[in-house]
Amino acid sequence: MKSLQKLGEYSSLMLRTLAIPDRWSMYFKQLIKEIYKLGVDSLWIVIIISLFIGFVIAIQISLNISSPLIPKFTIGYVTRETILLEFSSSIMSLILAGKVGSNIASEIGTMRVTEQIDALEIMGVNSANYLILPKITGLMIFIPVLVIFSMFCGIGGGYIAALTSNSLSVGEYEFGIQYWFTPFYITYSIVKSVVFAFIIASVAAYFGYNVKGGALEVGKASTNSVVMSSVLILLIDVLITNLMLT
Repeated sequence: MKSLQKLGEYSSLMLRTLAIPDRWSMYFKQLIKEIYKLGVDSLWIVIIISLFIGFVIAIQISLNISSPLIPKFTIGYVTRETILLEFSSSIMSLILAGKVGSNIASEIGTMRVTEQIDALEIMGVNSANYLILPKITGLMIFIPVLVIFSMFCGIGGGYIAALTSNSLSVGEYEFGIQYWFTPFYITYSIVKSVVFAFIIASVAAYFGYNVKGGALEVGKASTNSVVMSSVLILLIDVLITNLMLT
């Protein structure tokens, strides 16, 4: 029953959030701020993690391929497929759920406990639409950019591994990342990431918006939003993969 109640509260909040903004100028102003705060500020962590993960994937595959029957270019091929299909969309979204999701939940939760949201409601403002919609839209707009950067940096990390490793040549790695390339995988990753962006922003906003109590409850809401977003991302990942790739 409690799960159904939470689902009803979430649905009701999303109905209020996805309404047409009363003042478009204010909405676009908030949207630009959220794109910068949630998207651009996350670029550095995406680049750093993708570079290291690409490097590690290439090194580990090269160390584990000992059979002379398996060509060396397989290392580049597997690195590319791993990054394009799963890492740059799903795993990166799990990381963003921790960084962006906790930020949204704590920000809105703090506004709730300090009665700023109540003040907006008293003034006749649709607080859900005003506060949450720019965050959801901003993250959904910018997350494809983060995914593309992650793909390039992940494959670039593998290239650095090829430059520094004795077990893999640059030529073999370059051939591997070009071998049997499927452009649809990029579309698949971007579609997944946009859905995940909606989950991250909306779930975090729900937990922050419904905080009751003080600062301790804001911390709990932030933690709960990250856990719930991560579970939903993994669940939706399975569903989208079945729909788009099978």
